[in-house]
Amino acid sequence: MVNCVIRNWDGEEVGQAPLELQVAREENAAHIVHRALRRQMTNARQGTASTKTRAEVRGGGRKPWRQKGTGRARAGSNRSPLWRGGGVIFGPKPRDFNIKMNRKERRLAIRTAFQSRAEDIVVIENFSERLARPKTKELVSAIERWGIEPGAKVLLIAAEKDDNLFRSARNLERVKLILATNLNVYDVLHADRIAIAASAIEKVQEVYSD
Repeated sequence: MVNCVIRNWDGEEVGQAPLELQVAREENAAHIVHRALRRQMTNARQGTASTKTRAEVRGGGRKPWRQKGTGRARAGSNRSPLWRGGGVIFGPKPRDFNIKMNRKERRLAIRTAFQSRAEDIVVIENFSERLARPKTKELVSAIERWGIEPGAKVLLIAAEKDDNLFRSARNLERVKLILATNLNVYDVLHADRIAIAASAIEKVQEVYSD
């Protein structure tokens, strides 16, 4: 179990929140997290790149010139890969890059990655309720008050979808907002600092408890 600092909207420290998740054993933790990260990034590939072979390129049915007597090299088709407009040798074809990983392993990797960032986590007392209207400037000021360095990549984790919070954060290039139920290994590891609502950290421990 580790403790995370709880701050209010004004950045004042008001307590600590216990974070207790079942994580992988130390000797296996890096391997499990790496597999989950590799799976997530690989599965994001579309695999739609495609080229045509000489059999698929239109045209090329007639022999360009006779076999012998012209002094030129033999040619059977003007759609040979050696010709301009010809087919492609060993070019890419649509393929599926998906890597499978058991659901229990994926959840274990998320728990392990999240708890490993405990020192970079700041728990905020339900920050979404403090935004009466969409205001990016107010959110930026609040992030600075929470002790997060300017320019740091910030992952905001909310318990529930809030329109004002979403609109306030969507224009910030280095701030990403996700829900507690949508945790993933890449976002957790990619962020420099993690700001999570107090209700969201409870949901994380509830949803990812096993």
